[in-house]
Amino acid sequence: MTRIIQSFSDISGEYDAAFVDLWGCMHNGLRAFPAAVAAMQGFRDRGGVVVLVTNAPRPRGPVEKQIERLGIPTDAWDAIATSGDSARAAMYEGMVGQKVWFIGEDHDQAFFTPLHLIDSPVEITQVPLDQAQGIVCCGPFDPFADPDVYRPQFEIAQARGLKLLCANPDIVVDRGESREWCAGALAALYSEMGGESLYFGKPHPPIYDLARRRLTATGKAPASPRIIAIGDGIRTDILGAIDEGIDSLFITGGLAAAETRTETQPEPEALAAYVAAERLEPTYAIGFLR
Repeated sequence: MTRIIQSFSDISGEYDAAFVDLWGCMHNGLRAFPAAVAAMQGFRDRGGVVVLVTNAPRPRGPVEKQIERLGIPTDAWDAIATSGDSARAAMYEGMVGQKVWFIGEDHDQAFFTPLHLIDSPVEITQVPLDQAQGIVCCGPFDPFADPDVYRPQFEIAQARGLKLLCANPDIVVDRGESREWCAGALAALYSEMGGESLYFGKPHPPIYDLARRRLTATGKAPASPRIIAIGDGIRTDILGAIDEGIDSLFITGGLAAAETRTETQPEPEALAAYVAAERLEPTYAIGFLR
């Protein structure tokens, strides 16, 4: 049964490292959550290691700059693992060919920054759909438009057997009070239509492999660290933690605020009903990271 806690400090002494989601836990897309920042600073002060594990479809460099602008200081984290970095490695290894049709906004062009960690990376060229060998999806061109608008293009792509590389498995995200569609919604539609979608962010293993490598690279964790995953996505953060065999702290005041009736804390009955319906059992739950 999921245990509702009052503060991360109630349990943090049991762990050496935390894999912490960004959007919905550390910030809302517009500004940082001060209590969450303080919680991570306190964890690090007690010797814990914080790896920010995000489904952002961008390299860690731009993500670091973004969270600094939002108000998350460098003393609140140790390393960053992004879905974008994990997916970029696959792209430069040629998983969707050399000529790709790109779906995303202008700021997502950082995805195509050269990646020097891959031996003999393939040369990637962005082309129209009718010339493409594969698809790279960082998110919809318009995050407020119904993903179904891509159905005509996806019918063409599926008929040609193109693979879709999904750089962000999230379905939706809340920017302040506005809900936006993410790349995961498009990938889900493509799979539903019979196409093949490739995932590299939470809850899929590649991003956790990257997070563990980044954790090891800090030099601050023991050889077999006790890890807890923190996030507000039941089908990304919590499912990923369960599949990885690590404990989880579910932030109910994010994407599932309505379902768990969270104002400051989730209502126990609503939380129990929600996790039962999802058939996923977080180790702990709290309204907001603090």
